[in-house]
Amino acid sequence: MSQLPRPPIAVYVHIPFCPTKCGYCDFNSYAMEGEIMESTTLATIAEIRRSPWAGRPATTIFFGGGTPTYLAEGQLLRILEAVLESHPPVDRAEITSEANPGTVDIPKFKAMRQGGFNRISLGAQSFLDDDLVRLGRVHRSGEIERAVSSAREAGFDNVNLDLMFALPNQSRHGWEKNLDRALALDPEHLSLYCLTIEQNTAFYKERLRGTLPLPDDEVQVEMYEQCVRRTKEAGYEQYEISNFSKPGRACQHNLAYWNAMEYAGYGPGAVGMVRDDSGLGTRYTNLKHPDGYVAAVAAGKALAFESETLSESTLRVERLMLGLRLNEGLDVEGLSVDTKSLDRLVNRGWVERSGQIIRLSAEGRHFCSEVALELI
Repeated sequence: MSQLPRPPIAVYVHIPFCPTKCGYCDFNSYAMEGEIMESTTLATIAEIRRSPWAGRPATTIFFGGGTPTYLAEGQLLRILEAVLESHPPVDRAEITSEANPGTVDIPKFKAMRQGGFNRISLGAQSFLDDDLVRLGRVHRSGEIERAVSSAREAGFDNVNLDLMFALPNQSRHGWEKNLDRALALDPEHLSLYCLTIEQNTAFYKERLRGTLPLPDDEVQVEMYEQCVRRTKEAGYEQYEISNFSKPGRACQHNLAYWNAMEYAGYGPGAVGMVRDDSGLGTRYTNLKHPDGYVAAVAAGKALAFESETLSESTLRVERLMLGLRLNEGLDVEGLSVDTKSLDRLVNRGWVERSGQIIRLSAEGRHFCSEVALELI
């Protein structure tokens, strides 16, 4: 009897290396270089090849970090080759690599494009050098334009720029200049995030000391409204709270997350969420430090240092919290939403309702977490 085709899955590969550790960063990243980068490359390839999910086609593939392009192109492409062998991509699959503008050039981009990557996500963060220095970024503003130009010359027709607002000492005018520079480059996608201060970061310690001068809440709201207004004027569609794209260019990998789809995670610190045959979900996190991860792969040990079984109620809550972020709205049928709370949110003007579809209003997007908590 022939086996049924295995269902497709999104694939995430975590590259944990960076030139430096930025002051705001709480991602699993390390300012390391040398032999550990090659041994981690080999270990990641080994994990992918022995994966229990090998054979499931990839709906999307995303290399994040860290800074994937801090690896040599040969290392990066060997990992991608292993992914393509274990997870043959579906037709027209989006294959993305994050990149730091200071770690790429035309030859590297050309090698990546020829190797199978078809989307680049550049961590620009700001076009103003004062901001970049304050953030601890290794690139400077002029390198962003050069990186976009290099990506275009290499054949990439799908480029995202990540930018952050509400930075220390940032003004509305400074943020407007950032939007001017970003839109002038005509990227297919923009991710525009408000800076959040996470524990265990240098910025968190500065805020505790009172030495991190951030814009107040009113200014942060105005900066966000600048994002919405300027991108709409430039022909972008807002499809998620912080993400804007040209028609047809929404990030398919992130949509997989927001729609609570399955994803396999590979590499140090990678997170995955998979379901068994009954539909029960499991979320796991790989060992984070490259040394421990490499040793565990070599010893044939389990790589997940933590995992949790996701009950139906947990999956329902996550589906609600993630789906609310999408502008298209969320079908709440079967999600056991509290109807009295929903009525209150509609009357408050934070939620719009059409049958079983609910979506955040323009005002409600400022209160996504509060809305979700009230509906649970």
